[in-house]
Amino acid sequence: MGVVSAIVLGAVWVALLPAPALFAQATPDPGSGMPNDGSAAEDASRDGVDSTVSPAPLSAVRPVVVLTLDDAIHPLAAEYVEEGVAKAKATNAAALVIELSTPGGLVTSTRKITSTILQSPVPVVVFVGPRGAQAASAGFYILMSADIAAMAPGTNTGAAHPVAGGGQDIEGDLGTKVEQDAAANIRSLAGQHGRNLELAEAAVLESRSFTAQEALDQGLIEVMAPDVPSLLEAIDGRTVAKAGSEPVVLSTATALIDRVEMGPIARFLAVISNPQIALLLISFGTLGLYIEISNPGLIFPGVIGAIFLILGFYTMSVLPLDYAGMALIVLALILFAAEFIVPSFGIFTVGGAVSLVLGAVMVFRSPDPALQVDLGLILGVTGSIVLIIGLLMSRVILARNAPVVTGVEGLTREVGTARTDLDPQGKVFVHGELWNARARQPVAAGDRVQVVSVEGLTLEVRPVEDHVASEQAIPT
Repeated sequence: MGVVSAIVLGAVWVALLPAPALFAQATPDPGSGMPNDGSAAEDASRDGVDSTVSPAPLSAVRPVVVLTLDDAIHPLAAEYVEEGVAKAKATNAAALVIELSTPGGLVTSTRKITSTILQSPVPVVVFVGPRGAQAASAGFYILMSADIAAMAPGTNTGAAHPVAGGGQDIEGDLGTKVEQDAAANIRSLAGQHGRNLELAEAAVLESRSFTAQEALDQGLIEVMAPDVPSLLEAIDGRTVAKAGSEPVVLSTATALIDRVEMGPIARFLAVISNPQIALLLISFGTLGLYIEISNPGLIFPGVIGAIFLILGFYTMSVLPLDYAGMALIVLALILFAAEFIVPSFGIFTVGGAVSLVLGAVMVFRSPDPALQVDLGLILGVTGSIVLIIGLLMSRVILARNAPVVTGVEGLTREVGTARTDLDPQGKVFVHGELWNARARQPVAAGDRVQVVSVEGLTLEVRPVEDHVASEQAIPT
């Protein structure tokens, strides 16, 4: 009961837990240190800014805060960006750079990030890098929301067509509504920064993708640079206009780079906010509790199982869930537990295995591979649980079929010694005790006897000729 109470309290704690601080203070690293030679200055019209407006220059001594998003977009990523914007504002940074590499992510988290970028008082630069990175699906929306969009050579972006939770196209009127909403969103993001609306919309409606060079040539991004220091040189002198404030000229060529990383707790939570790990935590956490329940006193499996389940509850709270899939997983756990209580010769175990596989396939609703559970992992986890339950049940069956060695049943077939003549009654020494006994044939004192049955406090015995068991020591 103590373990169950810990799980309930832990689940409540997770539900009430506020978002943790998502980054640790980083020591500023120097940038390229090269003075601006003016070659990076561009036409103000390219930035969508009226050239007649006199911009206010930003001081060169201001740092540039750099964030790194290199995984799927989920609530923790959105919190990380919010904290990064707050850090940039608090330090009066010249700009905030988001180094982006993502296959996509959750729509709600993506909209939260784009809204945070648009409302940021500090100019935000989204840089798809390093080489080989991508800003697909949700990443394309984040790129289009930036004040300055940049990519490294060898990267790509686009493929932002909305799809259903299982990755399939959304059919009918609902599909049309979702597509038009997504298209309007990307037009709004791209249009605010003077980018190519037609191609931005094509990335949504036609799933078009673009290389860094294609995106630069066709007006989807403003800069192509191999790394962050080169990016800061390239954007130095550019004019950025934030809504509700005067346009400013960026001074970043000689700025210090202040890299802000996720703190250890937030990074740990980000790592476990993964469907693969969520399945492992829930499955093996429950298995640990079953082992503790079936073998009271082991303690370690119960404690580890409770910790795993609480972490699993947290993971479930930040990922998109399908309730039918979750119900199937719960049913699987109930069936596995029922096998310990009412042995069904494997029927409950097989039913639980099928339910677990179906539930794990259905439970996470996302078209992005990074937010789906791998089928191989599902089969491996299910097979492991079935194997462990089979081993535990085999031990239970062996224990139930083992001969009884205590109580009245434990005396049957025991061998002892006649302490007096039995003709037909007398005394025998069996199982370390002196008993009244009765024999159907005479038995002399000192002869070996074997218990045939027990009637109340009297043993019925018979003489034995062979050595059946070690003779009990006779007290003096």
